[in-house]
Order: sequence, then C-alpha cells, then structure tokens
Amino acid sequence: MIKIAVYGKGGIGKSTTVSNMSAALADQGLKVMQIGCDPKADSTVSLHGRGTIPTVLDLIRKKKHDILLEEMTAVGYHGVVCVEAGGPLPGMGCAGRGIIAALEMLGAKGAYDVYRPDVVFYDVLGDVVCGGFSMPMRSGYADKVFIVTSGENMALHAAANIAVAVENFKNRGYAQLGGLILNRRNVRQEDEKVQELAQDIHTSVVGVLNRSATVTDAEETGKTVIEAFPDSAMAGEYRRLANAVYEAAQKG
Repeated sequence: MIKIAVYGKGGIGKSTTVSNMSAALADQGLKVMQIGCDPKADSTVSLHGRGTIPTVLDLIRKKKHDILLEEMTAVGYHGVVCVEAGGPLPGMGCAGRGIIAALEMLGAKGAYDVYRPDVVFYDVLGDVVCGGFSMPMRSGYADKVFIVTSGENMALHAAANIAVAVENFKNRGYAQLGGLILNRRNVRQEDEKVQELAQDIHTSVVGVLNRSATVTDAEETGKTVIEAFPDSAMAGEYRRLANAVYEAAQKG
C-alpha cells in the first residue's frame, strides 16, 4: 500500500488534481482510497456524484464511537473509496484537531485492512501546516508528500512553508517530500519560478498540468476529467501525472 499526501494552498486546484489522479489509477485496476482532509468536505464530490456524503466528524458528533465503517465511506468511480474528514461547526473547535479525530477513527475501524487499497491519497489543505493539518505527514499515514502549486506568489509561499514542515519532521520518521506538481495559471515566468522553488527545497517537479477549459467543463457535469472526457488531452495529462506520482511515491 502506497500512501500519498497532497498539499497545496486553498483554491490551487488540489482536490481536482487528486480526484483525477485517483480516477486515473483506478482505471488501471488499482484499488484507490481518497481521504479529504479539508473542512469544506468536497474533495471527493466528482468521484461519487452524490453531492455530499456524511463526514467522519459529523458522524462522531451524532453517534460518538458507535459508527460503522461503511457509514464513513462512499464507493465512487471504478471502486474508489471516498472519505471526507469534515470540520468543526462554524466558530467552534479546531479544524486541525478534527482531522486528527477523523483519521484516528478510520484507523480504529480498520479502514485500511478492510478495503486493502493499493493507493491512499490524503487531500490536505495547505494554507497552514500545524497540528492536525500535519497529521497525514506523520508516521503510519503518508509515505510521501506532494505539493500542488502554480507560479503565483501566494501559492509558492504556501508550497515553501509546506516543504519546511516536511523537512522539520523528517527526523521523526514522517513522510518524505516527493516533489512539486505545477498546476499552471499562466502567470509570467511560471515554469522558471516553480523550478527555482524546486531547487531551493531540494526536490523536483514531477508533473505539469496546463490550464484548460476541459477541467471546468468536467466540473459542471459533476465528474472528473478522466470520467467525463476520457479521450481529451487533459485526461492524458492527468494520467501521466498519476503515473509519475505513483512511481515517485514508491522510491525510497
């Protein structure tokens, strides 16, 4: 089982990227689980097509520990197991602590043993990397961390902060940095800026996604690009990225 955490600034296209990678790997016959670790709880919506699914935190609030594993999961496109950690009620509690509670509950219910995924994606908000938001980096969760960024200054700043967090945790047996994913926004010198960041944090750009209206068109159908437009150039980009991330995650 390969466990991959994908971080990035809010609005950078991280969930879209992760969902398309999940779909691409599922198309290849791999068993995939995607766990959304964002209070918005919309990471997996394009995979299961149900609008919303119960979040782990909602179930904990309602039922405490009397929760069945199947209540926390939804099986989506080509068998992708979808989970949403959820977040606290507005103005109450810490979203980071909620991620901790959700991941611990999944472990307690034996999610990984029951579903036996080949690949687990943790889709994690990366505007802050403290407390629960660093939980997927910890020993026993992700093996590798990948960061989605563009050439925009705020995205690069967030990516640099995430990389610092990974570096600070490396001596604790936590996940290693696997590389950057460039999701182009067509800003000036975008490739050069992201390559410079990669050099600064001693990693590489494992994949590049071009800005494309196909992504928006797929979102309007409530599906991934892989499902809605499987023969499109953008679907090909997501497949190449998924394979590159999967291969990079297996390296020591």
